[in-house]
Amino acid sequence: MTDPRYTKLAKLLITYSTELKKGEKILLDMIDVPDEFTIELVRAARAIGAIPVVETRHTRVTRELLLNTTQQHAETVRDMEMFRMRKMAAYIAIRGSNNANENADVPSDRMTLYTKTLRPVLNYRVNKTRWAVLRWPSASMAQAANMSTEAFENFYFDVCTMDYRKMAKAMAPLEKRMKTADKVHIKGPGTDLTFSIKGIGAKACNGKLNIPDGEVFSCPVKNSVNGTIQFNTPTLYSGTRFENVRLEFHNGKVVKAHSNNNKRLHEILDTDTGARYVGEFAIGFNPYIQNPMCDILFDEKIAGSLHFTPGQAYEIADNGNRSAVHWDMVLIQRPEWGGGEIWFDDELIRKDGLFVTKDLKGLNPENLL
Repeated sequence: MTDPRYTKLAKLLITYSTELKKGEKILLDMIDVPDEFTIELVRAARAIGAIPVVETRHTRVTRELLLNTTQQHAETVRDMEMFRMRKMAAYIAIRGSNNANENADVPSDRMTLYTKTLRPVLNYRVNKTRWAVLRWPSASMAQAANMSTEAFENFYFDVCTMDYRKMAKAMAPLEKRMKTADKVHIKGPGTDLTFSIKGIGAKACNGKLNIPDGEVFSCPVKNSVNGTIQFNTPTLYSGTRFENVRLEFHNGKVVKAHSNNNKRLHEILDTDTGARYVGEFAIGFNPYIQNPMCDILFDEKIAGSLHFTPGQAYEIADNGNRSAVHWDMVLIQRPEWGGGEIWFDDELIRKDGLFVTKDLKGLNPENLL
C-alpha cells in the first residue's frame, strides 16, 4: 500500500515546484530513495503527459567511484551527464543516505578534481532547467535532529508539503527590499560584517527550487565584504563536519578562517580563487525548522537565520564569482542562540530572529504557521 504522503509530495514537486508540462522531459535523480516514492514521481509526471527519465544511485557506490577517480573518469561522467541534462526541461533530485559522512574518507584532491570537472553540469542544471532538490528522511537524519525516526518522518512531510503559496506572498516585500538595498550590516556575538548588495538582485525561494524552502537570497558585491562572521551551527561539506567556523574578510576575500578542523577548512577554501569570495547571502524564515541538523537543505531555512556562502554565485543574483565550491554556512540569530541584528541601509529590519518592519512581519512564525 502506497503511503498517501508520498503521493502528496510527488504531486507538489511535479505540478508546483517544477511546473512540469505535457511533453516536457524531466530527470528524476534518486539517491538511496525507496522505489515506492520513485514510482509516485513517475506516475505524477505521466499523469500530465510529461516524459520521466530515472537515474537510481547509491551513496556507497558513489563513494567507491570517488575514492580513485581520475581526470579521464570525471570527464567521461561530465560529458555523459551534460548530454543528458541538455535534453531535460526539469530536474528533481531526492537525496537519501544512511550515513551523512559516507564521503568523509574520500581524499580531498579526488573530491576537488571531481567537483571542479563536473561543475559545468551543475551550472547548466541550475541556470537552464526548472529544478527541485530535497533530502529523503532516514534514521541518520532523525538522529542528527535528535528525534525518533517516526517523529522525524512526520516532521519531514509536514515541512515539505506546507503551504508554500502562502509563504510566497509573505516573502515578496523582502525580495523587493533586497533588490533595492545597498548596504547590509550584520551584528551579533563574534559578528560584525558589512557589505553591499546594490544592483545584484534577489530571489524569493518558495518551494520552486529546494524543498523544504523559506529564504530570500541575494549576493554581496564581490569586493565589498569586510569584517568578521562567527557561525553558530555545525556544517557538513564533502562528508566532513565543521563546527564554530569563523571567517574574517577584507575587501571581499576570506583572509582568516578558523574551525574545529582548520586543515580541511583551508583545503576547501583553497580549491580555487573563487572559493575565498562569497557567492550568496540569504535570510531564512521557515517556521517549522527551528534547530540545526547538519543538513543544509533544512538548516539554511531555519527560522531567524541567515546564511553566507563562500564560492559560486547564482546567475540570477550574480556578482561574477565562479568556483567549484558553494558552501552555505548558517548563523541563527534568535535569542536562545545569542541574538543578532540585520540592517539594510541603516534601517533595522530584523532583531533576534524576528522581522521588525511592518512590511516584513508577515514572515514571522506566527503569520506563516
